[in-house]
Amino acid sequence: MVELKTDASIDAMHAAGRVVGRALTAVRQAARVGVSLLELDEIAREVLREAGASSPFLGYRPSFAPTPFPAVICASVNDAIVHGIPTRYRLRDGDLLSVDCGAELDGWAGDSAVSFVVGRPRAADLRLVDTAERALAAGIGVAVPGNRIGDIAHAVGSVCRTAGYGIPQGFGGHGVGRRMHEDPEVPNEGRPGRGLPLRPGMVLAIEPMLIASGRDHYYEADDGWTLRTTDGSRAAHAEHTVAVTESGPRVLTAREAL
Repeated sequence: MVELKTDASIDAMHAAGRVVGRALTAVRQAARVGVSLLELDEIAREVLREAGASSPFLGYRPSFAPTPFPAVICASVNDAIVHGIPTRYRLRDGDLLSVDCGAELDGWAGDSAVSFVVGRPRAADLRLVDTAERALAAGIGVAVPGNRIGDIAHAVGSVCRTAGYGIPQGFGGHGVGRRMHEDPEVPNEGRPGRGLPLRPGMVLAIEPMLIASGRDHYYEADDGWTLRTTDGSRAAHAEHTVAVTESGPRVLTAREAL
């Protein structure tokens, strides 16, 4: 069932979303060559603590997971698409890092992700990250009353496919509210004019995931969480929590410009 949020509830979700934005900004600023993924996770934990927020990631265990998730961020490096567990791995020059983070504040959740290159970037990685952001912007742009879920999926998928990138099938966005994952599902590829109608008060996480090689295949790593590209190509992930309103899409997890 899809819950329509009131204006007051959306404002409360915006407060949670601002915490997520601050956490991702802090992690990105700290992500330098030699810094470990565990250190980045601790930075995000501190942002959440200072805000009086909790993490919907920490201890989360969906049906597919062999163990509860042990961190407050997902940190996915290079060929890892999503759900990477922070480890002692220390970032290297040219690593492509995708960071996903959530926060729960006063009973409401926010969820967002960003990808970037550590150190000296390769042109191909910058193009991949830019396309992920453009696909996210395209999906947000059509998140308006009167459109449908398929319009978001088509907008996201068209940007990815036109650029020649793969899309991991079976993974995409979702509703957000009292819990991090709610109905409806928001695919990253689909047909326009199809699916659930968008109504004011719907809050959605729109999250493109791109594979550089153009292939869609991935596998689950031994940790039972991390999804990796089967051909070793790099991946990028971008995400915002967005409210559908009468006046247009409202991004609830916006980050400060670096």
